[in-house]
Formats: sequence, structure tokens, C-alpha cells
Amino acid sequence: MAAEIEPDTKDWTWVLQQPCPECGFDATTVDPRSIGATVRALVPRWQAALTRDDVRERPQPDVWSTLEYGAHVRDVFRVMDQRLALLLEQDDPEFANWDQDATAVAERYDLQDPAVVSHELGGAAAVLADRYDSVPDDAWQRPGRRSNGSVFTVDTLGRYMLHDVLHHLHDVRG
Repeated sequence: MAAEIEPDTKDWTWVLQQPCPECGFDATTVDPRSIGATVRALVPRWQAALTRDDVRERPQPDVWSTLEYGAHVRDVFRVMDQRLALLLEQDDPEFANWDQDATAVAERYDLQDPAVVSHELGGAAAVLADRYDSVPDDAWQRPGRRSNGSVFTVDTLGRYMLHDVLHHLHDVRG
């Protein structure tokens, strides 16, 4: 079994106001109507990374492998699609808590098949991208919140998600 990764307890919502100094992503420059297309454009980069010979190797014992990051991104697409659906269907929903670190351990990201993860990542990305493409013009500011009180809109949820996906591409040098 792979060494346990220390959970990330940082509040990353600050990336909605300023560029990320690590990966360079600037959420303030994103046109929300481009989120679907951007998600689709990122899939080939993730799928290429998941074919590497060292896909299962951790660069350090306390840093996820490319496979683990890929499985996480697949699940980010799934969770964000669920949250986007709630934002579009309900008034000010509260999102169920998602412990990404517990999920990585419970789902054994480190043992998953990279080809399956790649396929599932592509499918989850397509579903999320299609949902973002269908957002009506008057729905971009519909609010919802995480269990910790952080407020997101349809727009900011997409920007936040893009940072996560791009930041992890940076992590795996994708």
C-alpha cells in the first residue's frame, strides 16, 4: 500500500481573486462561457500523462503519482458536475462535503488501471463540459455553498474547478 498523503487542508478559494503563483492560472481572466471548451481541451493532456511508463510512481513518498492525480481529476469532474446540477436546479443549495483525501485512500487511486482512469476521466469531463455549455445566460450568478460556508456561483465554481484541473496538470508536468 502506498504511503498515506497528508490531507490538504488549505482553503484554495483565494484563486478566484488572484493568480496562482505555482501554476500561473488566473481565474479572473476566464470567460465562463469557455469553461466547457476548456475542460474538453484539457482531456488529451491528462490522457497523455496517464500513458506514461512512470504513471504509478510518486515523485516523493508524500506526493501523489500521475495516476493518483488523474483519478482525483476524474472525480473532480464528477463532483463538480453534481454541484453544477444542484446550482442549476435548486435555490442556494449546500453541497455535500467531499473529502478528496479520504476518497483517494478508500478508492485506492494508487491501484487503479490507468487506461480505465483515462477513459472515465474523458467521460466525466464530457458530461461536465456539456452541462457548462448548456448554462443559460441568466444562471451564471446562481449561488450555492460548501458545508464550510464558502459561497460559489455557477461561474466561480467553474473557475475554481479549472484551477484544480490545471494546477494538477502542472503538478504532473502534463
